[in-house]
Amino acid sequence: MNRPVRFGVIGCGLMGREFASVSMRWLHLAADLPRPVIVAACDLSPSNLDWFRQVPDTRYFYSDYKELLANPEVEAVYCAVPHHLHAQVYSDVIRAGKHLLGEKPFGMDLAACKSIRQAMAEHPEVFVRCASEFPYYPAVQQMVRWYREGAFGRIIEARFSIKHSSDMDLNKPINWKRMRAANGDYGCMGDLGIHTQHLPFRLGMYPRTVSAQLANLAPTRPNEKGEQVPCETWDNAILLCEAENIAGDRFPMQMEMKRMAPGCTNTVEYEIYGLTMSAKFSTDDPNAIRYTQSVGREQAWARLVVGQKPLYPVITGSIFEFGFSDSLLQMFAAFVSELRGLDCSFGCFTPDEAEQSHRLLTAALESYTQRRVMEL
Repeated sequence: MNRPVRFGVIGCGLMGREFASVSMRWLHLAADLPRPVIVAACDLSPSNLDWFRQVPDTRYFYSDYKELLANPEVEAVYCAVPHHLHAQVYSDVIRAGKHLLGEKPFGMDLAACKSIRQAMAEHPEVFVRCASEFPYYPAVQQMVRWYREGAFGRIIEARFSIKHSSDMDLNKPINWKRMRAANGDYGCMGDLGIHTQHLPFRLGMYPRTVSAQLANLAPTRPNEKGEQVPCETWDNAILLCEAENIAGDRFPMQMEMKRMAPGCTNTVEYEIYGLTMSAKFSTDDPNAIRYTQSVGREQAWARLVVGQKPLYPVITGSIFEFGFSDSLLQMFAAFVSELRGLDCSFGCFTPDEAEQSHRLLTAALESYTQRRVMEL
């Protein structure tokens, strides 16, 4: 068995707890991979921190993340903090010599992303990635294999989206993601954008232009006292891009990031259309991928049930469905594999890709403000 990776968690909220769950499910993997062992946790909320006291491996509890970084037992850090803290905290993690898996969008804006990358340049021995779990669904990995094999032929168009309806309740109290000071100018694009970009960027589909439509559909929300206060960030975004792939195909590529999508919980959709074959995936049908078959001059959509056949083998039978928590297990398996120099055919979102994301989202803001198509 490979030696464990000793982690500290900075930010013990929803995603920090998901990571703790992953670390305790490592036996679910039918592979000899180093287990992430969470030895330290840090959060400003005592209740969030208390939750981690039930994690058997966690021995150190901090309210100051710099104390966690000073702990020599911590080898790597998973960090899930509000966007305006990314530049400072991520850079401090790297400069402390700790490997980092940071959350989206890897800096509140392009300048913040560049400052993190400066810290990386100073410490090339530190391994750094950004979290993005949805491409690890087995059906998506089937799409990846088809694309890499050239099965799609010349690309006609591509669409990538993430849509949920958590903000459809106009009485939902405001939180930091709806405040420009903490979330940044990107709004929903910063919080959701990488979910739409990991797959196309990794396949070599890059936007060359962007035209953006942005919407702030709830300009006010109640605070904890029930008073209506400004809700400053974008709720929904649609980016229409001209993209180019490594083969030189130029095609329309659409990215949708929506917090207010009626009827959606957290629906992720990936669609690639080609002259030879097309395929599409939705988390509404997580066990399968739909693809076209030619019938003479016509094309028919077929549904292939993929099941539990992920990138890293698991003990679950292949006939059973794959879900969100399974995708997180696969993502962290990819992270520790890359960290330890093991084979990984589809790694986590890279800092290079994160900077490309920031350039796209910065151009999208300019496109909407100036009402024109922006070159990238």
